[in-house]
Formats: sequence, C-alpha cells, structure tokens
Amino acid sequence: MRKLILEDFLEDIDYALIGIHCSIEDYRLAYLLNQHLGLNLKRKASDIEYNDTSSYSIFEWEDDKQLTVWNLASNTCKIEVKDAIDADSLFINDESFTKTKHLIPEYKKVNFILKISEIPNQNIEKVILNKILSIPQVMTAYSIDATQLKTTDNLIFN
Repeated sequence: MRKLILEDFLEDIDYALIGIHCSIEDYRLAYLLNQHLGLNLKRKASDIEYNDTSSYSIFEWEDDKQLTVWNLASNTCKIEVKDAIDADSLFINDESFTKTKHLIPEYKKVNFILKISEIPNQNIEKVILNKILSIPQVMTAYSIDATQLKTTDNLIFN
C-alpha cells in the first residue's frame, strides 16, 4: 500500500510580503519606492482582476542582476453596488453604495502589498523594510507571514 503525502506537492513559499499603510496614490508610492530602494517599478498593462468584480492595480520590476521580481499591488478595490430590490416592499429602492474588497482579506487595513520573489535572505528583507519605513508618506509597514494566509492564490500575479 502506498501513501501519498500532500505536503510533498505543495510549493514552498519563496517570496517575502510587506504590508504598507499609506494614503497616497499607487503611482506615487511606486515612484517613492523606486527612489528609496533603487527599483524600477512600472505599472503593468492590465490590473489584477478577480471574478470580474474587483480590480487591483499592480506594478512590477524584474531585477535581472539579483534574479528577483518585485510586485507592488493595491490591497483595496472600491466597487459601486446597486441595492437589491426587496420583492416584499411596496417601494423600489434605487440606491447604490460603495463596497470595498481586498486582495488579502486577512489584512484589510493594509493599503498596498509589496511582494518580492526569490528574496535571498531575511536580512535583506529587514533592510528593505527599514528603507520603506524611512519614507515620510508611509505611516507604517511590516512583514507579513505568507504561511499564515488563507488567500495565497491571490498573490499569483502571472
């Protein structure tokens, strides 16, 4: 009798995640990260889209020297939803409201996610984090443990 162990087939997480809290626009944050970290993040031609209802901006840079891929993705998406009509009501409700969706629902207060693929070691992640924290427009930033996320599929950007 053979035994199949599922963990053998799951890929190890080979990227670092940093959650960034700030209230500036995505393109402005990408510009500041480029300046402070020496990156070359550029907006991708198409946004990340899920279920044709939510869309998240994404910037990318492939560092050929370090063989890493950097992604900056918005964690929030605001969509306008029409209020459902109540069949039991005499009145038609024609109101709409704004609903907020998140790329990583476990971190709803995070505005942006910085994903660094194939990061060589933890010390570099700490240096990157300190440089991000030195940006005046960033309120706070911290490492996110990807092994604790239920929505890691949302972090596959290719």
